[in-house]
Amino acid sequence: MWGEDQQTAAQEACSLTEAPPLNSRSSTTCSKESCTPEELCYCVLIRNLLWNYCSYFMPLEHIHEVNTGTMERPLEATRMENTTSACVLMERKTHVKINRKQVMLAKLRKSCSCTPQKLKNFLMDFLPVLQWLPKYKCKEYIWGDVMSGLVIGIILVPQAIAYSLLAGLKPIYSLYTSFFANIIYFLMGTSRHVSVGIFSLISLMVGQVVDRELLLAGFDLNDDASPSLGDGSLQNDTQSNTTAFNLTIAGMNAECGKECYAIGIATALTFVAGVYQVLMGIFRLGFISMYLSEAVLDGFATGASLTILTAQVKYLIGIKIPRSQGHGMLVITWINVFRNISQANICDVITSAICILVLVTAKELGDRYKHKLKFPLPTELVVIVVATLVSHYGKLNEVYASSVSGAIPTGFIPPKVPPFNLMLRVAVDALPLAIVSFVFTVSLSEMCAKKYAYSIKANQEMFAVGFCNIIPSFFHSFATSAALAKTLVKTSTGCQTQVSGVISAMVVLLVLLFLAPLFYSLQKCVLACIIIVSLRGALRKFRDVPSRYHMNKVDTFVWIVTMSASALISTEIGLLVGIVFSLLCIIVRTQRPRTALLGQIQDTNFYEDDLEYENLCSVPKIKIFRFEAPLYYANKDYFLKSLYRLTNLDPNLEVARRKKYEKKEKRHLKKGDHTTANGLGTGETTLQLVPKQTDFQALVVDCSSILFLDTTGVNTLKEILKDYKVLNISVLLACCNPSVIDTLKRGGYFGKDFGSMQEMLFYSIHNAVQFAKDQKLPEDCSV
Repeated sequence: MWGEDQQTAAQEACSLTEAPPLNSRSSTTCSKESCTPEELCYCVLIRNLLWNYCSYFMPLEHIHEVNTGTMERPLEATRMENTTSACVLMERKTHVKINRKQVMLAKLRKSCSCTPQKLKNFLMDFLPVLQWLPKYKCKEYIWGDVMSGLVIGIILVPQAIAYSLLAGLKPIYSLYTSFFANIIYFLMGTSRHVSVGIFSLISLMVGQVVDRELLLAGFDLNDDASPSLGDGSLQNDTQSNTTAFNLTIAGMNAECGKECYAIGIATALTFVAGVYQVLMGIFRLGFISMYLSEAVLDGFATGASLTILTAQVKYLIGIKIPRSQGHGMLVITWINVFRNISQANICDVITSAICILVLVTAKELGDRYKHKLKFPLPTELVVIVVATLVSHYGKLNEVYASSVSGAIPTGFIPPKVPPFNLMLRVAVDALPLAIVSFVFTVSLSEMCAKKYAYSIKANQEMFAVGFCNIIPSFFHSFATSAALAKTLVKTSTGCQTQVSGVISAMVVLLVLLFLAPLFYSLQKCVLACIIIVSLRGALRKFRDVPSRYHMNKVDTFVWIVTMSASALISTEIGLLVGIVFSLLCIIVRTQRPRTALLGQIQDTNFYEDDLEYENLCSVPKIKIFRFEAPLYYANKDYFLKSLYRLTNLDPNLEVARRKKYEKKEKRHLKKGDHTTANGLGTGETTLQLVPKQTDFQALVVDCSSILFLDTTGVNTLKEILKDYKVLNISVLLACCNPSVIDTLKRGGYFGKDFGSMQEMLFYSIHNAVQFAKDQKLPEDCSV
């Protein structure tokens, strides 16, 4: 029987060595850095005696069990650097196979079960306000929330009225959107500081769809709304356009005018976008936002800002030009502007110049002295109030034909289900709208959470934004998103929680119920000025192009392509082009990655790029090749070309050259000529068979940058192993990660029983180099 004392002794002996073959050259290493041949042979003899001792007293299957505790754990024999080149067994942990079917069924049973506690948890997660509102610290938080809510509400009212121009809708609908979005996000959002509401880019995307559908329905986009809506009722909107459209809603056939049809398109688009966002939350598809890089988002925002700026020019100078639609809208609009520049309204031009001067000056002063101001100056509100008073008492609309906002009704319109038949028309347009809205909201939420040290739930944010679109769509509202400018103002004015959003909603409600009719005489050019000045941040991105190019050229090209496509083609196509181009850049960078031959840093065990660093030592008879990308089907050819180019040796061509030479030699020998084809004697033929460029006997492949291998990658490595073996050049792999090792095993790179694995795989480049040098030990030292 196997005694405990014998087992302990054998385990101690086995821990000193492993099971090298008796004729293996790798067994000719010892723990001394330098030794004589006699000492080296003595070390080998001692190691083999220890191995025999282990084999005699311990069964073979127990030898590899030393310090493992289980026989099922696989062991990898690779060479590690530990002041010697000795072979060390690295133990891989056993990963228990998971029965995915059982896991799925267990999760399904758990999700389908209904208990009071689970129902409570679901409700608390679905409405996060139930978690944080009972813990609200009134004395500590209330002042900051009230102040920030009032400031945001004051900013929100003029922006909501102005952004209605972008959406192609009446100002009342923008106010509805701002009100409902703040209330719903208060209930469902997980961010404490983000400001959700009307956003310029989202309004632009909605407006483009609305204009397109109005044109297809036969409406004239160039008819300005009549300001004389005496009773303030939206039922009189047919006066602004004589075209009517028979629209079937909820089984009832009703005659619908231009404004009715426009808000129907907007609500249908908003509802579908919200459904997409909720579905993405249910199926946890938030990862889609990862494909929108910072360069893509910045380029998209800048391109859309140029489109917004272009769309507002006609209001700035008071000209009436056709509203361009489709691709190339920016270029067509500017052509029409210059063609009709002589028809500019002098009153609107002067008003626009004064408003832009006041707004820009106030913004610049606010940015410069923001550390001294407790809250930002309500410049937009002041400009709107003053401009409205001047327009009303100066009768600018009657005297100078300046375009004004017109009547804004008070109160709420009865809710209505978004028209289902229009949903099918805008289903494709709703997808980019849903993605952009979600990405901006989550990005700003994560930025605030990181700054103020709390966490958000991205999936819950998806639900919150989705329901901020679904529910308000029944109340004549359109799509919303988080806005960067208002979020920054919110954080700078002492916001603590989303209670500030409720305060902002109350300010908007006050305008909706009582103050809306006062904006009747507000000029549209003033609203256009507010929109254009709000684009300063996005337009300033042009100043960052040189620094962006200096930092990363590829990201700069992605930004330029996305910006150009968004401005010159359309916003939706620009976003798609940016995503595709960004992914193509990644693919191209993996198809043609950096490759290098490495040299040894003097007096160290480290190796670096020979072309990038000075004073590196080349290792005699050894080439070290680095490939800085995953090895897969798309870059297999580039891998081989780079390897052959840097090592100055194509093994296939060299083998073909040798075969050709041998055939010539055989023909000369048959003729009885003892002189070879190149004029040398037969004794010198062997020397000629070895080409001058074969100046190395081992190739070390640095796999530290190879993240994964596919089938083609494994076959490529097997191919170079086979080709170089014909030339008596050994191929050694170094610094492979576990997934690459597993792929190589499954691909049969190390043979069926992995017997040669310890002579082909190494945990460091230096260890592989040392092993390659050990191959040249004198034959009389082997035992």
